[in-house]
Amino acid sequence: MSNGGILTCVCLFYACCCFCCSKAMPTRLNQEPVNERPIIGILTQIISDEAMKPFGKTYIPSSYVKFIESGGSRVMPIRLTLTTAEYERIFREINGLLLIGGAADLQTSEFARVAKIFYNLALTANDAGDFFPIWGTCMGMQLLTVLVAGENLLQKTTAENIALPLNLTTEAGSSKMFQGFPNELMKALTQEPLTGNFHRYGVSVETFQENEKLQSFFSVLSTNVAENEVHFVSTMEGKRYPFYGVQWHPEVNRFQWNRRQNYPHSPHAVQLSSLLAEFFSNEGRRSLHQFESPEEEASSLIYNYTPVYAGNFTAYEQIYFF
Repeated sequence: MSNGGILTCVCLFYACCCFCCSKAMPTRLNQEPVNERPIIGILTQIISDEAMKPFGKTYIPSSYVKFIESGGSRVMPIRLTLTTAEYERIFREINGLLLIGGAADLQTSEFARVAKIFYNLALTANDAGDFFPIWGTCMGMQLLTVLVAGENLLQKTTAENIALPLNLTTEAGSSKMFQGFPNELMKALTQEPLTGNFHRYGVSVETFQENEKLQSFFSVLSTNVAENEVHFVSTMEGKRYPFYGVQWHPEVNRFQWNRRQNYPHSPHAVQLSSLLAEFFSNEGRRSLHQFESPEEEASSLIYNYTPVYAGNFTAYEQIYFF
């Protein structure tokens, strides 16, 4: 046999060995396919502020976009004027959904209507083994409780423009959301004001405990006490479904700077925001939804829009208007 033939045989031998070894020692990627290009959909929010109305009908504060992008995902803005069929198509294209804060009726608004469509699609998909996560911040978390309970159970839990530590429950330590957090950060969460609160309503701990649907669906990871002394649920995650809710705002820790607002900017606050963004992006990586073509994907992303500087008439530095 010629030297070339021997070399070919040796190369084939090593190739076969490598292939056999990879089959015999499966990695996590072999066990569960991972999407390295996740796209998170963000529902646009209805404009109610008079100062914002000249710019459009709906909006997304750029801090939410930056929060998602900082975790390693891209963003698709989702308008509130599409058909159910169009939302079903979008659902098959994106890898997760973010429900942002703001002000809207949680049962009759277009925001609530569209969120319910995606919520039901996500339930069906996850039941069929098609992983799809949802994150709700502030009003987004409140809306998740309405969707699960089938009714609005909110009551006054005023915590406006105040940063608070979290009263972690026993379930926080074994939660998916806080899994892998450094011990130092978990301790800081309970002692330092790392969470910015800007809400008037929420779900009280008592109401949550009395509602069988909420109890069976979510685990409470933290609670807080409102200005009116009501104990409210401040962090929760789904027991069976990859649905997560925070009554506070992790996006402000790194991306909002208005001096009149109590936005936490300490090193631990920044670390908290960073780890949560990475966590939700990693959840999105578990979804294998995708666009039909690179061209359609590119035309749907937030990059096609330009944020407006709004720090002179809102508490946000930048806003995307639609």
